[in-house]
Order: sequence, then structure tokens, then C-alpha cells
Amino acid sequence: MWGNIFIYFIVGGTITSLIVVLEESNFRLLSGLAALIPVFTLVSYFFIGMSKGGYAVSQHSKFVLAGTLVSWVPYMIIVAYVSPILGPNKAIAIGLLAFFFLALIFLFVVQHYGLFQ
Repeated sequence: MWGNIFIYFIVGGTITSLIVVLEESNFRLLSGLAALIPVFTLVSYFFIGMSKGGYAVSQHSKFVLAGTLVSWVPYMIIVAYVSPILGPNKAIAIGLLAFFFLALIFLFVVQHYGLFQ
């Protein structure tokens, strides 16, 4: 188990680092494309599929899709429109607060109604 966790850590960290290096090297289109790739879900689903199969990946992807609409989309909207007004750090902080608030509500609803089992 710990060997797998180490592999997950290395793969995710490597991909994230490559995105930052591309951005810092002024390869903005490549870093943007790489950032659009759902890196964490890609890696996670590969390993979830190996350990639990296709149904688990299907249920998890439905959960993530719904959670994205509920919490991530508002986060991105806040960052996009508040950054020019308050600066990126404050916009990200406000966006994260909204994200976690909405995500917690979403998780409560999912657990309460037994969704995505």
C-alpha cells in the first residue's frame, strides 16, 4: 500500500511541477493546456480503476462532475472577477472560502442522501 501511495505522490507532483516549469519558461499555451488536463482525476482514476474497477471510477466521476459544478465553477468565477479588483491573493482566498463552504454543503447533501455510492 505505501509503495502505491509513493507512486501516486511522485506522479502527481511531477505533473504539477511540469506545469509550473512550462509557465515559468514562457510556454504559456503549453502550461495552459497542461493545466486544463484533469491531472489529479486522471491519475486517481487510473489507480482507482486498477484497484476497484470501472464502476468505482464511474461513480467517482459523477461525484466529481457534480462537485465541480457546485464548488469549483463558483471558485473560478470569483477568482476571475475579483482578481482585478482586490488582487490575486485576496481573490484566491475569497474563492477558496466560497469553494470550501460550497463543497462542505455538497458533501453533506451527498452523504445525507447516499448519492454516488
